[in-house]
Amino acid sequence: MKLQQLRYFRAVARNGLRISAAARELHTSQPGVSKQIIALEQELGLPLFQRRGRQLTALTEAGSRILSMAEDVLHQTAAIRSLADEYSDPSRGSLGIATTHTQSRYVLPPVIQQFIQQYPDVALQLHQGTPEQIAAMAANGTADFAIATEAISQTGDLLMLPCYHWNRVILVPEEHHLWQRYSGKETLTLEALAEEPLVTYVFGFTGRSQLDEAFVSRGLKPRVVFTAANADVIKTYVRLGMGVGIVAAMAHDPVTDPELRAIDASHLFANSLTRIGFRRGTQLRRYMVDFITMFAPHLERELLEQLARCQYQEEVDALCQGIIVPVHGQ
Repeated sequence: MKLQQLRYFRAVARNGLRISAAARELHTSQPGVSKQIIALEQELGLPLFQRRGRQLTALTEAGSRILSMAEDVLHQTAAIRSLADEYSDPSRGSLGIATTHTQSRYVLPPVIQQFIQQYPDVALQLHQGTPEQIAAMAANGTADFAIATEAISQTGDLLMLPCYHWNRVILVPEEHHLWQRYSGKETLTLEALAEEPLVTYVFGFTGRSQLDEAFVSRGLKPRVVFTAANADVIKTYVRLGMGVGIVAAMAHDPVTDPELRAIDASHLFANSLTRIGFRRGTQLRRYMVDFITMFAPHLERELLEQLARCQYQEEVDALCQGIIVPVHGQ
């Protein structure tokens, strides 16, 4: 059994059983992928995939279990290589970050700028997706780190570290009656907000669950007329007059959004927590540790070294229990 066979097997499995897509990911030919899969099945003495003619339709029961073990083997192999690279050339390598649009557009730019200045020889790749996709990319090795707010903590293969709390603002044009009424001393209420057409995040993105829970807890049904995964898209439709926007506070910049006014909504919704995660057993290289400390300065190097040795999320939570996690923008 060869590591190459396991890599090809994993690539086919995570590309929807499409050999053509796996071949593109591996930068090889389709016949080459098929040959390695068949060789692996012959060596193991059992099929890894169910087939309909030449088409792969599903993993067999044995294939599913072997895939999980293959993921572990390949992850440990990568950890060995990472450790060797750390000793041979600590300032050179690659770093993949999977995250949402809000993080990549509004939070990460100064961090990435600082990181590139410090580590110009580290190739940085930024992947965007849904929180579920982000967690999967970190779990299967497509990315080293996953950064998101919701759903990401549900992936058991990842260790999730607390980075910062954040809340929301209500976006309206300056002439909107909500701004005229609530930009002064009067406090905006959920009841008043529930009467407005709302433009906000798709469920599962950027703390949307806290927003829904706030309305439900008061027996209110919000009138959501438009949803998007992208804060810039939400702001575009607020400008068009489609409704009142609810976005993460960091997504509003008075300089770049001069025609929109932001009403603080932190008293209406519970804070959300953004986390950074990596797969259990990951060998954190020096530049990876430095990236985390740039993004979340309260996660100090000594603590990160302890967290990297954890096997379970409960251990991480216990070590982080006494940490004061900052609120973004404060």
